[in-house]
Order: sequence, then C-alpha cells, then structure tokens
Amino acid sequence: MTGQERPPLPGRLDPRLGAGRAGSAGRSGGRRGRRVATLARVLCGVLSLLLLAGSGWGWYLARVAEASVSRTDAIPTTGNSDVNGSDHAGAEMNLLLVGMDSRKGLTPEQQAEYSTGDPDGVLNTDSMMLVHVPADGSAASFVSLPRDTYVPIPGYGKSRLNSAYARGYNAAQGSDAEKDAAGSQLLIQTVSQFSGLQIDHYAEINLLGFINLSTIVGGVQVNLCHATSDPYSGADFPAGVQTISGADALKFVRQRHQLPNVDLDRVVRQQVYIAGMLRNLLSSNVLFDLGKQRKIVQQVGSSVTVDQGLDLFDLAAQMQGVQPGSITFQTLPGLTPVRVDGADVLEPPSEKDVTAFFASLTAERGDDAAAPSSSAPKTLAPGDVSVSVQNASGVGGAAAGAAEALMTVGFHAVSDGNATATDTTTIRYHPGDEAAAATLAVQVPGAARTADDTVPAGTVQLVLGGDFNGIGKPVTVAPASSSDDGGARTAVDTSCIN
Repeated sequence: MTGQERPPLPGRLDPRLGAGRAGSAGRSGGRRGRRVATLARVLCGVLSLLLLAGSGWGWYLARVAEASVSRTDAIPTTGNSDVNGSDHAGAEMNLLLVGMDSRKGLTPEQQAEYSTGDPDGVLNTDSMMLVHVPADGSAASFVSLPRDTYVPIPGYGKSRLNSAYARGYNAAQGSDAEKDAAGSQLLIQTVSQFSGLQIDHYAEINLLGFINLSTIVGGVQVNLCHATSDPYSGADFPAGVQTISGADALKFVRQRHQLPNVDLDRVVRQQVYIAGMLRNLLSSNVLFDLGKQRKIVQQVGSSVTVDQGLDLFDLAAQMQGVQPGSITFQTLPGLTPVRVDGADVLEPPSEKDVTAFFASLTAERGDDAAAPSSSAPKTLAPGDVSVSVQNASGVGGAAAGAAEALMTVGFHAVSDGNATATDTTTIRYHPGDEAAAATLAVQVPGAARTADDTVPAGTVQLVLGGDFNGIGKPVTVAPASSSDDGGARTAVDTSCIN
C-alpha cells in the first residue's frame, strides 16, 4: 500500500452498498450521520472516572450519563458466541467500540473545517476496537480491528470488515432505529465469528461529541517521530511532543495518507490518543474538579450510543481498579497487505492463529500476572509494606533517592545497593505477597512485576532499570514500532509514533 488515494472498490467489496438509499432515509436529525471514525478514545476512561470520584458523586455522575445516553438493540440473539464455551462467555466482558465514518448531518462549514470530505451517506465503520475486561476488573485490553481486514461476513462472503454494518443496515426493513440495530448486529456477528469471542456490549460516539470532549479535558499530549502533512485529513503537525484538541484531534486520528503503514499507522494514532485521554481523565486536574467531571459525563452521555443491556454504573464499578499501566493497546497481529480484485485489503493469519490471539486476552500474562484471574490483587496501607530498593539503572544514588521517596509516602524502604544493569524497572515479590507488590506498583506505574520464590517473604524488591523516572512517575517505555506486529503498548507509553 502507498499513501496515495486508492482505486475504486469492485462492486462486491464496496462497503457503501447502496449508500444513496441509506442517505435518503433521513436518519432522525443526522444522529448516525455524525458518527466519527474514532469512538474508542473516550468511553472507557470516562466510565472509570464515575467511580473514582467517590461512591456518592460517582452514582450521581452515572445517573447523569444514563439520563442522556442513546440506546440501540445491538446485541444479536444468534451468531454471537464464545469458542471457549458457554461457561466462559459473559464471565468476562468484551465491548465492541465503533466509530461511524459518515459525514451526513454536518454543515458544509463543518465538513470543510474537519476535512471530512464528501457527505454521501456512507455507512462505513472505519474505527473498531474490541475491549476485553477480565472478570476481576484488573486490566483492560484494547485491540484495534483495522477497517480493511478481509473477513467472512455472515451471509455475504468475504469482504472488508468495515462493510459489515452497511450490509446489515441496507438489508433491513423498518425504521431508522431498526436499520441501525440490524447494522450493529451484523457487525457484532462478524467480529464474534472472526475472533471466537462473545461480544457482550456495544458502543459508539459521534464526531461533534468527540471534538467537544477533547476540548473539555484540555487537549491530549502526543509525540510524533516525524513532521507530517496530509491534504485528505487536513493533518499538519510538526515532529515532537505537542498538545492537540478539537478539530486538530480529529485530523490526527483520521490521518492515514502520507504514513508509512497507512491504516495500520492510523490505528496506532487512535490508540495513542485514547491513552492520552485516559491519562487526562485520571489526572488530578479532573479527579478534583467536580465541575469538569460533570461536563465530561454530560458530553459523553449526549454523544454515545450503547446497547440496551449495558449498565453504565456496573461497567464503571467493574473497571474501578484499572490504572493506566494495566491498560494495553495493540493491533490484531499477522495482517498482510494484499490486493483482491484490484483493491487493497489486509489478509489475517489463519483462523487458528486469530482465535488463539483473542483467547490469549483472557490468559494470565506470564510473570506479570500478580494474582489468580479470579480475583484482582488487593492493596495494603503503605506502612504495611517493606521495600528493598536495588539500583540497576546506572544512575548513581538512584536506589537511595527512591527509598527516601518511598518513605515519605509511608513505606518501610531501604537502599540495597547495586544490581546487574537492566533497562526494565521490575517489582519482584515472593508468591503470596501480591498485595504488597500491587501497593508498590501504584508508585511506579508501568513497572514490570514478577513472582520469585528467592525473594524473602514479607519484603518486596524494587529493581530500578534504565526506564525509571522517579517514584510517582511512569517508567519510560521504549519507542514502539507502528508496524503490523500487534505489539502491545500501555496507556503510560509516551514514546513517539508515525
């Protein structure tokens, strides 16, 4: 693939499938017509915020959102199951986040400002993410599903993933709401049968809501490895760290032309923007500003459409313990650019490899698993935790400084000299001391955790690596490649991207 405009799709791959008919349906004031192709950057963090603000205020915020959020009958009764069995399905939560790339409903001035192109009632879902939350609510995994992924669509053969919604919508009879539901249901059936997972919930956000929300939180900080300019999306950004919001934020997450990996780089941008939004939502500037919290929740409530069965307060409660360091972002790995009938698509790996990848989202992550999957690691009071700090960073005095900083927040901490140099800051603990390790991890976001029976019981070791930035600060994550290898990055990763 190149950064140039693609040739027209052949008829059987064209996702618009009668867009003119869809565009003539009216669609109730253009609600669906303004769906943005970048939904997922918002919902998870806002719902987590509801509980973080405190039970009484959180309950109020949840009710504010519930009063204004739109609902759709998105969950199908068939074709949506889990290959791991019925006992597994529903025990954890899989949420499909969708953005609708449609320009209908925007004024000509808004189309020009936001560089959205021709408003021809297109029903492509150009941004899709599957969010997996384990039953214990200890983490969240965002997996981008690129729009060009070439998949079987139930009843229609193989085509681009972003055409599934349009096919369901255009084949349905009845009201706009019934057509919307049919489109969502076919998309969920497609994703479920492709991934092997049951999709429990569904959500969308519209374009103007995203723009307004990014402004409310004061913009999001991003880091570009190189300057970039793209006339199609309107993106024009210098290299380096910068804060973007409003129309610029939309241009940033929509750009795919002039990027080395085209759509694969675009989904990385979306992931990075979500991560930055989450960091803002969980920051003290928001957590201690009740007025800003209310504005955020009101904006989300008026911008988001969710399935009929999603309880916003229950979702917030389940995700209450999620921290930025335990939120990961990745793209389905093994996608190969190919051409089918003259059109560029992404060929996924074998069905066995795809289902194995999605099944891995439910598995413990090796040594990083701090507790059995059936229960989230509890934390202790800092005064109940003893920490031995070792310096493997190569920076003189780092262990002593870290130990002193930990003591100021209540830990019993000592400097234990130097260790073999490493790039990775690691929390090592004796099996059974998961709660103590989890307590220390709050002070070093992004640090690796590993159980080691050679560590004395009752003492947690903090080994400072080259990525250590100080107590209370996230570790520095090495620059991530924006290739299609599916490598995960966390919400604390601020390394540069394309």
